[in-house]
Amino acid sequence: MKHTISVLVENEFGVLSRISGLFSGRGFNIESLSVAPTLEPNISRMTLVTTGDDRILEQINKQLNKLISTIKVVDFTGEAYVERELALIKVNAEADSRAEALRIVDIFRASVVDVTPKTYTIQITGAPAKIDGLIELLRPMGIKEIVRSGPIVMGRGAKGVTG
Repeated sequence: MKHTISVLVENEFGVLSRISGLFSGRGFNIESLSVAPTLEPNISRMTLVTTGDDRILEQINKQLNKLISTIKVVDFTGEAYVERELALIKVNAEADSRAEALRIVDIFRASVVDVTPKTYTIQITGAPAKIDGLIELLRPMGIKEIVRSGPIVMGRGAKGVTG
């Protein structure tokens, strides 16, 4: 089962290492990780996406809460939240495929942020499934490179994480 966890932490040396150690020590892979400061410069928000057994994830949540640097942990599994991701996709754009690439970009409300004689670099934001859909349509044109931020989330109700 997929778990999306948001953790507010004190912005200090070693916090990321301790948190990732909780996951690796239990044999869980972190599928994506995004970290950035909040409104408070001394507090950061970590968004982790992982898959695994509910029982073990419950233990990880408890241990995350025990860390001195942890301020708040919210597991959004089964909760209402808004999820967005950013991706940059460099795709072949030879003369015969440029118009088709631009049509696809327009359909997904993405944008071309860089152009070379042979490539377009496309920027898209949205739910991970939307980004996956764009990638699949661009794949036949020849994708040169993809960079994805990983999802960030914000709760829709009272369960949101402040900061």
